[in-house]
Amino acid sequence: MIVYCTGIKKGDQAHQKLLTNIIEFTEGLGHTVLTELSSKFNSTIPLTENQTYKRNLKWIDGSKLVIAEISNADVEIGIEIGYALFQRKVAVLALHISHARKISSMLSGCDSPLLTIQKYDDVNEMQSIIKTYLHKSG
Repeated sequence: MIVYCTGIKKGDQAHQKLLTNIIEFTEGLGHTVLTELSSKFNSTIPLTENQTYKRNLKWIDGSKLVIAEISNADVEIGIEIGYALFQRKVAVLALHISHARKISSMLSGCDSPLLTIQKYDDVNEMQSIIKTYLHKSG
């Protein structure tokens, strides 16, 4: 299955590690993960902001589902989740580590049946949630 993964990609190393764990675990289950942090899709040529925007939307469009690590979400992650939900064809699993700051009410208040928000306490619990979600979506 093709999965788009998003989360903090720059800056906060702890939250970036959470996203890296999601990517590696999902790839380890045999799924194709579309994200700029995947070694399979790492461009040696820097993309312009417009190229990055178009690439990410194309990746979302081509994915069966989106997994987002939202513990320290920024505007980019919110736009990607909103776009996926707006398309009404891409389900989103939003993962939030229990000890992180409160998530946005635009996410927690969203009643779309395509959005699932799950809290987790550690990497093992996060992996269990992802495995169950992928199995149900597959």
